[in-house]
This record gives sequence, structure tokens and C-alpha cells, in this order.
Amino acid sequence: MTTPSSTWRPKAIIFDLLTALLDSWALWDASTTSTSAVGAQGWRKRYLELTFGTGAYVPYEELVHKAAQDVGLPGSAPRTLLENWDKLQPWPEVAQVLKQLRLHDYRLGVVTNCSQRLGTIAADIVGNFDAVVTAEESGFYKPAKQAYQAILTAMNVQAQDVLFVAGSAGDVEGAANAGMKVVWHNKVGLPRKGQSVPLREATSLDDALLGFM
Repeated sequence: MTTPSSTWRPKAIIFDLLTALLDSWALWDASTTSTSAVGAQGWRKRYLELTFGTGAYVPYEELVHKAAQDVGLPGSAPRTLLENWDKLQPWPEVAQVLKQLRLHDYRLGVVTNCSQRLGTIAADIVGNFDAVVTAEESGFYKPAKQAYQAILTAMNVQAQDVLFVAGSAGDVEGAANAGMKVVWHNKVGLPRKGQSVPLREATSLDDALLGFM
């Protein structure tokens, strides 16, 4: 892991939404009463495999249901998740971190792997952003380069002028391949994948952004 350069300042900071900023894990856990080894963890893992392996957009809600079906969970689990989407909660430090970033005049954006409706709900829970782009709007799921390019276009910035805050290993690889510098807010200790190494990896958002606030 490298240390953020004191001489480089991004023009914009772009976030993954559902893992880097929001505790979506808790909602997935609460949406199933399964006590099996699979449960919500296996369901979430399968969902990540589907979204990160899909490329061109197919309805997000279909992927959530398919992931549950693939690991043997009843249809009530994805229905509960989607019905309670507005109960998503930010990680505890998020509000203060975003406030500090605004004080430093960074432009802030979000690119997220979900539908436009769910992405709007989730982003509004966190706060105001200069741009929010969902997989439905871009037509692609991360880590396809087109998904990252869509938020760059929306914010009128170049990849080399952006710091990306990843929430998963797939985002670290995808954002780096799209030309952005990356830090990883790895709140729950997900395993690394691929060859890309973030500038910084931390279990809190403020630590992940150390040197940029």
C-alpha cells in the first residue's frame, strides 16, 4: 500500500455508495431469518458475483432475487430487502467526513450498482452530491469501464483528476483500470482480489481518506 501524495489534489471524489458509504450489510442481514451457513452472507456474496459479472445492465431487482434463489433462500428475503430500502443507514462517520470534504471544496459524486429508483433513495439518505449515476442510467454494472466513465462524464472531470473511494475489491480493480486513483474503505474486512493496490485501505472512511481532508 502506498501513501497518498501530498502534492496531488483531486478535483473530485467519487464514492461507491452501497458499501463505502452505507451499511447495506445490516439490511441484507435483517432481510432473512435463515440460520444456515449460507444465510445473508452467502446471498450477498452471490449477488456481488452476479452484479460484478453481468456487465450490461439487467434489472437490479432481478439480480437480487436470482442471488437469493441461487443460494436457496425464499422469495420473501429479496422482497423484504427491497421493501425496506429506505431504512439503509450510513456508516457512523460518513456525515462528518462528507462535511469536511465539502469544506475543502471537493466536488462529490456517486456511482452505484443498482436501479435509478433505489440509487436515488440511497443517495438521498447520505446527503447531497454533485452527481449520482446508477447502473441503470449508465447501462453498465461496475467494474465495466463504461460505468465509471458515466460518472466522469456527468461530473465533467478526467479520470486522472479523481479520487475514487471503493467499497469492495472489485471496485478497487475497476476504478483503477478506469484510470482513477483509489482508496478502499474496507469496513468489513473483505478479501483482496486482482492486481490493483489502493493508495490506502482502512476500516473507517476518515482513515481511508487520510491525507485528503
